[in-house]
Amino acid sequence: MTEQQPPKIEFPCPGYSIKVIGRDEPGLRDMVVEVMQKHDSGFDTSTITEQPSRNGSFLSVRVKITATGPVQLKAIHEDLMASGRVQMVI
Repeated sequence: MTEQQPPKIEFPCPGYSIKVIGRDEPGLRDMVVEVMQKHDSGFDTSTITEQPSRNGSFLSVRVKITATGPVQLKAIHEDLMASGRVQMVI
């Protein structure tokens, strides 16, 4: 059996999707937008979609950015997690 390699991403990668899951509290979306604008100067807020969890405790905020490389993606992840409001970044 051959070992499968993860797909390689070619950078820059426009339309790169990031899903941020956090407690459904006021300002979560604004905080996500602020982080994305910090790391992607051309971030388009029209790409944002939201979906509440079944019980309404959490909110999934999905955005699309132009990913420039692993350093940028790591920095986005670190900033989102450092907020203390985000449970998961996918």
